[in-house]
Amino acid sequence: MIRVPPPMTLDEAIAGRSSVREYTGQRLDDAAIAMLLDAAVRAPTAMHAESWRFVVVQDEARLARLSDRAKLLLDDRARRLHERPGRRGPEVFSKPDFSIFYNAGTLLVICADAGNPFGAADCWLAAENLMLKAHAMRLGTCVIGSAVSALNEPDIKAELGIPASHAAVAPIIVGTPVHEGSPTARRDPEVLARR
Repeated sequence: MIRVPPPMTLDEAIAGRSSVREYTGQRLDDAAIAMLLDAAVRAPTAMHAESWRFVVVQDEARLARLSDRAKLLLDDRARRLHERPGRRGPEVFSKPDFSIFYNAGTLLVICADAGNPFGAADCWLAAENLMLKAHAMRLGTCVIGSAVSALNEPDIKAELGIPASHAAVAPIIVGTPVHEGSPTARRDPEVLARR
C-alpha cells in the first residue's frame, strides 16, 4: 500500500523548500506538470498581462546538449558567482560528464514576452509558485541560472519553440530527489529604514 504524505501548510512549504542538486532522472508525468503550471499561473502579474509562457524539456539527449552548450557559454561573471565558499566552482563546468541539470528528468523554462517591461518579474513570481507547489508535492527543484544564456541563443530558442519575441527567464529543474534535502539557513531580514 502506498502511503500518501500528509498535506503541507503554506508555512511548511516556504520554510522547507530548498534547492536540490541530485535527482533520480525520472521524468514528471503530464498530470504533475499540469499541477505545477497551474500553480505558476496563479502568481501575481503586473497589469494582469500574464505574459509568461512555458517550455517543457524532458528529452534526455536534448537536456545533455543544452547542458554542454550552457557550459561553453559561461562567462567570467557566472564563474565569479560560483566561487563563493561552499559553492561548486567553475572547474566543475569543465567536466564532460557534469550536467548543469543534475540528472533531473524535467526542465521547465518560464519565458517572458521581451516587450513587456514587467515580464521578467512576472516570470519570477510564477517560478516561486511553481517551486512551492513542487515542494508540497515532495518534488525537488532548482533554478539553473547558468542555462539562461544558452536557452536564449537563437538556434536553441528555435529548437525549443521559443519565439524571437520572448526570452527564457527562469529555467527550473524538477524531479524526484535522490536524498531528502533540508533548507539552508537564512539571515534575518535587514530593514534599511522604517519611517
